[in-house]
Amino acid sequence: MTTADQASRPHSLKSKIAAGQMVLAPGVYDAFSALIAQQAGFDAVYLSGASIAYSALGRSDVGLTTCTEVTDTLARITDRIDSPVIVDGDTGFGNALNVQRTVRGFERAGAAMIQLEDQGFPKRCGHLAGKTLIPVSEMCGKLRAALDARHGADTLILARTDAVATEGLDAALERAEKYLECGVDALFVEALRTPEQMDAACTRFASRIPLLANMVEGGQTPVESAQALSKRGFRIVIFPGGTMRAVAHMLQAYYASLRTHGTTAPWRERMLDFDGINAVIGTPELLAQGKRYE
Repeated sequence: MTTADQASRPHSLKSKIAAGQMVLAPGVYDAFSALIAQQAGFDAVYLSGASIAYSALGRSDVGLTTCTEVTDTLARITDRIDSPVIVDGDTGFGNALNVQRTVRGFERAGAAMIQLEDQGFPKRCGHLAGKTLIPVSEMCGKLRAALDARHGADTLILARTDAVATEGLDAALERAEKYLECGVDALFVEALRTPEQMDAACTRFASRIPLLANMVEGGQTPVESAQALSKRGFRIVIFPGGTMRAVAHMLQAYYASLRTHGTTAPWRERMLDFDGINAVIGTPELLAQGKRYE
């Protein structure tokens, strides 16, 4: 996808944020989950690095996924939906030059917003213990590199700091201040521990730059509704891993039932049938399109 194609999409994430709209983005991990999220009416989706690790590798979010794997997944999603995609770029997969390659690849693949974090390598899920950070100066260099690398003005750069867990809230807010000075488009202070910490971040930044809130079921941050977070001052709210946790719970129950009963009959009321799934993915429309070329 070209940047011109991206800019012409009917639902610009940049315009929504500039208009002061609160953006609620569910986590997705492939084109199928993204399609269903769009059909549910969400204005944006969040391509979760952790969910790619879970679904594509069956592994934890500990830096095992590659830039190519994320880019390919992103491209398949943007080929299928026209909703804006916020994509988790982890650490940019290396130094400042790697960050530039990542940004260019993600932008070509149709990213609306690219998230970059200040963890060292190997990085890990923001709600796991044992994280390390790179120096502030190094992260600022990576952010400036990202801003220089993007081609289109509608491609947004989101700076994330994981410093709350390792350096404390005050240090995390100081890091976020430095990242703001680099000229990024949004900030993400990961794993805020309490409502008071959430309010502290909003008090300092919400009037100056969009802030993202990350809701992780069972994680470090208290889970609140998008409406409540908007009242605090957050402008972007993601539920990145809830999709995979819901899918895992469903599959455990489905496979256990099939193994016990030897049939899907007990699940028929909780499943789409053949016609139902084809309606979701647009098979009738696709076949009709194909007839135009016969």
